[in-house]
Amino acid sequence: MVTIRDVAKQAGVAISTASYVLNNDPRVSEETRRKVLRIVDELNYRPSSIARSLKRRKTETVGLFLNDFGGPFFGSFIQGVEEVVSSNGYDLIACSTYGGPQNTATRFLREKQFDAAIIIGPTIPDELIVQVAGKDFPVVVMDRELHADHVHSVLVDNVQGAYTATKHLLGLGRRRLGYLSGPVNSYNNEKRLVGFRKALEEAGLPFQSAFIAQGHFTESGGYQAMKSLLISRGVPDAVFSANDEMAIGAIQALTEAGLRVPEDVAIVGFDDIRLASYIRPMLTTVGHPKQEWGTVATHVVFQALQNPEDPPRAILLDTELIVRDSCGLLTQKSIS
Repeated sequence: MVTIRDVAKQAGVAISTASYVLNNDPRVSEETRRKVLRIVDELNYRPSSIARSLKRRKTETVGLFLNDFGGPFFGSFIQGVEEVVSSNGYDLIACSTYGGPQNTATRFLREKQFDAAIIIGPTIPDELIVQVAGKDFPVVVMDRELHADHVHSVLVDNVQGAYTATKHLLGLGRRRLGYLSGPVNSYNNEKRLVGFRKALEEAGLPFQSAFIAQGHFTESGGYQAMKSLLISRGVPDAVFSANDEMAIGAIQALTEAGLRVPEDVAIVGFDDIRLASYIRPMLTTVGHPKQEWGTVATHVVFQALQNPEDPPRAILLDTELIVRDSCGLLTQKSIS
């Protein structure tokens, strides 16, 4: 393996001079610079990223901690992160938080094997995030509200999104509303349930726990959750699903049971994934900028790296109700 010592020896310069050339130090003459770079090409020398990171105490990487790499949602989100990381000359390393607080991702975070972290993995404890965050290691959380030094947050306005969707269903004359829930430890699910209940309360309707089913944010989970409602708890006349994948699974279960969407059961999802506009009936959903979510979070990372003394930022992204076919037509004046 060719080392910087080999380059310096072949070029007839000191190791420190070769290092100055490779790091674009202005103290080196143009003639020496050309000579060293010619030897670098001849020997096909490639600087060790590990050695550089040890010297600079920087890895030039950002760690992305995700609970789930699957599904259509995270594709757009990760793309937004990747674009900003790459444009800043850094590398992105994605880590799965699956498996609880003792997994490899947690160890990576504890050891600070990156220059910064973006977290959307609820199994990572708040205490650990507060412990590792610092001037030299900013953290952006996207799955919780956490107030601490050097911990920034970029969140979606889940409460308002779910509230608007539920009011839309109520405005269609629906009164027996079901809720398809994501994981109980999910911040997004928790806030969407808050918005759902708020709209019911304002309409003077009771929150019926019999119409809640757990779907784990997956299509198969939504299918099974709707089947359980149909079998054991009766049929609501409308369903707010805490994400689109569960809503798509629920539509399949309703169709198999001989029920029509939206005539018998109206459905609204959340996220506006690509498939939402392709299924039949096309899914009414709450949209938010998934790629922009990743982009904004990563911009916050690099702003924090450049200005470590700045106070933590808290950004809340807006949502938008996208009305399609899965709700049907208005049966009474819409609630506004």
